[in-house]
This record gives sequence, C-alpha cells and structure tokens, in this order.
Amino acid sequence: MPDIKTRDIAKGTIKTIDKSAVAAERMKSAFIQTKEKAEHSVDVPESSAEEYASNRLESGIDRVSHEAVHQFDKQGRKGVRATKQNIVKAKDGIQKFKEKRAAQSLQKQAQAAASPRKGVGQSIKAVEQPKKAVKESARTAGKKTIKTVGKGSAKTAQKTVKTAERTAKTTVKTAQRTAKAAQKTAQATVKASQRAVQAARAAARAAVVTAKAIARAIALAVKAIIAGTKALIAAIAAGGWIVVLIIIVICLIGMLLGSVFGIFFSGEDSGTGMSMQTVVQEINTEYDTKLQDEKNSVSYDVLEMSGSRAVWKDVLAVYSVKVNTDPDNPQEVATMDESKKQLLTNIFWEMNEISSSTDTKTETVITETDDGHGNIVETESTVTQTYLYITVSHKTADEMAAQYGFNEEQKEYLAELLADENNSLWSQVLYGITGTDDQIVTVALSQIGTMGGDPYWSWYGFNSRVEWCACFVSWCANECGYIDAGVIPKYAGCVNGVQWFKDRGQWLDNSAEPTPGMIIFFDWADESGQDGLSDHTGIVQKVENGRVYTVEGNSGDSVRQNSYPVGYYEILGYGAPAY
Repeated sequence: MPDIKTRDIAKGTIKTIDKSAVAAERMKSAFIQTKEKAEHSVDVPESSAEEYASNRLESGIDRVSHEAVHQFDKQGRKGVRATKQNIVKAKDGIQKFKEKRAAQSLQKQAQAAASPRKGVGQSIKAVEQPKKAVKESARTAGKKTIKTVGKGSAKTAQKTVKTAERTAKTTVKTAQRTAKAAQKTAQATVKASQRAVQAARAAARAAVVTAKAIARAIALAVKAIIAGTKALIAAIAAGGWIVVLIIIVICLIGMLLGSVFGIFFSGEDSGTGMSMQTVVQEINTEYDTKLQDEKNSVSYDVLEMSGSRAVWKDVLAVYSVKVNTDPDNPQEVATMDESKKQLLTNIFWEMNEISSSTDTKTETVITETDDGHGNIVETESTVTQTYLYITVSHKTADEMAAQYGFNEEQKEYLAELLADENNSLWSQVLYGITGTDDQIVTVALSQIGTMGGDPYWSWYGFNSRVEWCACFVSWCANECGYIDAGVIPKYAGCVNGVQWFKDRGQWLDNSAEPTPGMIIFFDWADESGQDGLSDHTGIVQKVENGRVYTVEGNSGDSVRQNSYPVGYYEILGYGAPAY
C-alpha cells in the first residue's frame, strides 16, 4: 500500500507540473493581450506599453508559482492522509490477527487437554476387554500391565499439553513482533511522507523565489532594451511570447544592435548627449558653412552652382558597414559618441566635395529705359563680369564600397540597408518621425539652415540652380513617401502645385486657418499688384496666436522659418493633402 500511494503522489505531482505548464500557456496569451491592450489604450503612455506588459508578466509568474506551491502542498497532505489510513488499517489487522491467533490457540489447548482423557479411557477399555484373558492366564501380568499402560498414556498426554502451550506462546510472541514491525514500518512511512511534503514545500518555495528573480531580470532587460528600440519592439512583440521566448528575443535584439542594422536604432540619445540626428545636423551646418565660405572667398557678379551632395541614407549605410565590419576595430553603430562622430564626418567628406572657380567675361548688355514719353529706349553697353562657379560633387555608395575594398558580404549588407523597404526606418533615424500626419513638418524642420538648395533641385533632376522652393517641398514629401502614395505632387513650378490640389478638391483660400502639414502658396505683390498666380510655396508648421508659421525653401536662398498673420493678403491659399 505505501508504494501504491507513493506512486499516486508522484502522479499528483506530475499533474501539478502539467497544470503549471497550462498556466504558463495561459500566461502567454495573457501577456500578448496585456501588451496589445497597453499599446492601444489611451490611458497608457506609449513609452510604458512594454513596461506595463512586463509587470503583468511578473504577476502572472507569481500566480503560477503560488499555484505550484498549493498543488505540492495539496499532494503532500493527501499522501499523509493516505499513510494515516494505512496505519489505522494495519492496527486493525494486527488486532484481528491477535484475536484470531488467540482463539486458535485456545482451541488447540482444549483439544490437547481432551486428548489424554480419551487416550486413558481407551486404554482402560482395552485393558478391561482382555481382563478375562488375563485372569485366564493364571494371574501372570494382569495388574502390572494395566498400571504400566495407564501411567505411560498419562505422561504422554501431559507432554502434549506442555508442547501446545509453548507453541501458543511462541505464536503470540511472533504475532506481537510482527505487529510491532508493522507499526514501525507505518511510522517510518509517515515520517518519509512528511519529509517528502517538507521537501516539496521547500522546492516550491525555491521555485517561487527563482521565478520572481527571473521575472525581475526579464523586466529589467526589457526596460533597458525599450530605450533604444521603441519602433522595432512593436513589430517583434506581434508574435507570441512566453518567458523563454522573451529571453531569446532579447538575445536576438542584442545581436541586431551589434550588427550593421544597429544603425536603425541610432536615432535615440544613448547617454552621451548626442544622437544620429544631432550629429547629422552638425555636419549639415558644417557643410553650409563651407558653402558660404566659398561664396565669401571672392567678389563676383554672377553665381552659378551645379551638382549635388550625397543623400544621407547612402552616407549612413556606408558608415554602418565600414565601422561595424572593420576587421581591425569593429564597433557597434547603434550609439553615437565623439569618436564615431569623427568617423562619420570623415566618411561624409570623403563622399562629398565642394569646389569653386571664377571666370571674368566681357559681355554686351542691352539695357531698356523709358525716355519719359512712354517710349522704351534700348542702350547697348559692354560690361565685364566675374562669374563664380561652385560645384558640389559626390560619390555613390557603390563607389565608396569600391574605394574601401568591401568584400561580397559587406556589399550585401550595403544593399540590404539601402533597400526601399527600409525608407521608413531611415526617416526615423534622420528625422525622428514614426508615421504621423505632420511628419513632413519634421523633415522640413530638419533642413533649416541649408543654403543654395542644391540637395533639392539636383534631386529633382536639374543640372544647375533654379528657383527651388517647390523642389524643396517636393523633396520633403518624397522623404515621407507621399509622392509615391499620391498624397502630394512632385512639382517644380508653384502654379502646377496649386492646380493639382484644385483638381482634387483639396484647395483652401487664404481665409482658412490651416493645420500642420498643409502646403502654403503665396502670390507676391509688385508695383502692378497681384496676378492671382503663385510665386512661392512652403510647408505649414503650425498656427498659433493668429499667426501661420511656415518652413520655406529658397527664402533668401536658404531653408528658413517664417510667420504671417492668418488671412495675410499675399497668401494665395493652401493645398490640403489627404494624409
């Protein structure tokens, strides 16, 4: 019986483990539902979605742990009860055994006592029957024979009784020893069961402590990863997570952060006081300063600019592959510090070059004047003018791969980083945008201070400088994917932009109060007034205290912020993109 009960306890423990596994599976579903609820709830801040889910996960582990303790305790108590029942049954069996053996002993004693009398009676009868023959044998041995037979039978009966008494006593002693041994066995079983229960409780308590420690460690690890992986974690968390999977995912994220794709996590300040965005802005300022220095280096009458610089996506992709896979000193690219800033700056200037030259030309110029009587007088004159030619040239990512001697694996990394499906990730790194309706404002603000407009008009397809306000708006829209989506047109002429919005019923006149992300169009007034056609365009940043704040390209040949009263007369109207 104790062995059977022990097996029952083991089976109960296995069932407990199965229940814990089922609880863990339920905890998995609860974790997913909790995290999705946290991410979509208006009452939970976006940055705390993973923290909220992690806390719920920890409480789930607590519940599973306490359930395990309860089940272990339950099975242990069940085993003790079963053992006690066995002891009671053993005692009853011993008592019945004693009573049965005692009855059997008494019965044997009675039979043994009866046997001598019967033997004596039979002997007497046997003597009486041949009495006559004895007498007839002339008194030879009659009385002597009777006495001998009678005395021998009596002695034999007495010996039989004594033997029966000794056998009964021995049987009783054996039964007593058996009962004591059974009692000791039962007591040992109880103690063993109690020790098993105590061990189970201790193991359960240890499991609780271990589970809580694991939960806290996981929560801390998740919170640490969240700081640099807000955008990507949402995509990863779409899958089902259990505790082990969380650890695996954290390890995978760690591997991702340490690879060339860590560049997509560099948009956050990692504690150094700088991020990829701030470093890019500093390098842009340095570029604009050098461009302005070229203009200030000589006196000129005419400025002609041509060429364009490398787009930042190409620069950062080359930087990521070169720095992360450097055979002599590989470094992660998910964070930014002074040494990495210098590496990025060096790569930028290896990919971009500003050159200038001057030329003096003598030309015949025709000047038209009014003679005061309504007649136009043309005057021809010869003038000498100094031309300043500024050329911006850049190398492509493939050219840099060849220059740095990238192997086939490095070239594959470069191609994967530059794939079109990663454009949204690049937008987050460069501009900090994650898909909101006013993300074009964020892109435009990141370009403030850019002079000359060459990144915009060269992107559009012009070989030399043009009036580039519309090119700037189109470039910003393209960075957000709005041109391919048909949300904003690609236009270089302001008039064409106005017409595009009017054709789609997305035009508002200047009496409207715009919202961030709308496209603003101006009709400048001159001596003859306004002609009703757009001369300039920009992007609405915000409306505040009755003023419209804008970001405009080609405002003084640079990207600037301006503001106007709502309803200002030189505002022609607004295009309202269907974001």
